[in-house]
Amino acid sequence: MLTEASAVVVRATLPAVGAAIEDITGLFYGKLFAAHPALLRDLFNRGNQAAGSQRQALAGSIAAFATYLVDHPDERPDVMLQRIAHKHASLGVRPDQYEVVHEHLFAAIVEVLGDAVTPEVAAAWDEVYWLMANALVAIEKRLYEEQGVVDGDVFREWEVVDRTDETADVASFALRPADGRPAPAFRAGQYVSVQIELADGARQIRQYSLTGAPDAETRSIAVKRVPSVEATPEGEVSNHLHSRVGAGDRVRVSAPYGDLALQADEAPLLLASAGIGCTPMLAMLEQLHAAGHAGPVTVVHGDRSPEAHALRAGHETLTGKLADGSAHFWYEVGAAGSHRTGRVDLTDVPVAPGTRAYLCGPLPFMRAVREQLLGKGVAAADIHYEVFGPDLWLAAA
Repeated sequence: MLTEASAVVVRATLPAVGAAIEDITGLFYGKLFAAHPALLRDLFNRGNQAAGSQRQALAGSIAAFATYLVDHPDERPDVMLQRIAHKHASLGVRPDQYEVVHEHLFAAIVEVLGDAVTPEVAAAWDEVYWLMANALVAIEKRLYEEQGVVDGDVFREWEVVDRTDETADVASFALRPADGRPAPAFRAGQYVSVQIELADGARQIRQYSLTGAPDAETRSIAVKRVPSVEATPEGEVSNHLHSRVGAGDRVRVSAPYGDLALQADEAPLLLASAGIGCTPMLAMLEQLHAAGHAGPVTVVHGDRSPEAHALRAGHETLTGKLADGSAHFWYEVGAAGSHRTGRVDLTDVPVAPGTRAYLCGPLPFMRAVREQLLGKGVAAADIHYEVFGPDLWLAAA
């Protein structure tokens, strides 16, 4: 993968680059958006940019990729690359945009590190960048071909056929293609991007997990309203959907993507979620029920209260319809009956040998559940996860 000469240079400079990587990525985004403001308006999430989470995610992925190349010279981190590529494909990222990123990223590297960026250092990190970029382009090309997408044009107009306010801050939207063509197939656990034109003309994009059965005629998403602060972009799309979109309206929706896809064989399954992270689990339960899945399925969920638990009825009902399903819910307040009070604690939850686990929710929740599962003997390779927004798992590692 990485040439021996470049590997020596990257290994030697990783500490310096790693220490400065957030400064580099912060400067990079400033340069990128100054030269190409349309990217911030119509492609990048303005809320994540304002919060700094996208910068952290980029920094984490670059550092992790370079470290992997040095430590495993004959391999590449395909799990990480697949996750990034699916997110890029849902946004319609094009190969030529990697050239634009390269230009401004390396300008930022030179500006931050100064004279330390010798021709040898620049050549070595250039090799790292293009190994990562070309791998992503190849994966994204395959993903586009699978969906019949040309030049990254992943969006179609969809009509909202129904809206249900599930809780005070979560609404479900049932969608169907406005052109009358069949909805594209998806795998339980995948998501779509929704593109909304806002009052200032920006066409912002957010990802939402599909919640319904994969064989349904319509597609369903559940959107949690993100609290917005005046003059900041956080929550601008979710608030627009909550306040302005209902039955009969149209939105632009991407083809389905995402690498957290249910693999349902005879292995015991554990589906763990918190808050709005229950959404991909609903699709998984729908698929398991439709397939007559006979193996053990353990459902784990944590939330603020039963009233705040979006899609709670479906969560309970679908689990109860499985041949060997069990539900374990924790609530911070208001727990009653068989439900428990406090944070998710798997101490008394049976976890069968060979369990395959799927996690979705806030990063601290998933870290805590993963640690408990590892302690119960679940193999690290059998624990899969999905996050909403930038993937900060690597950045926080």
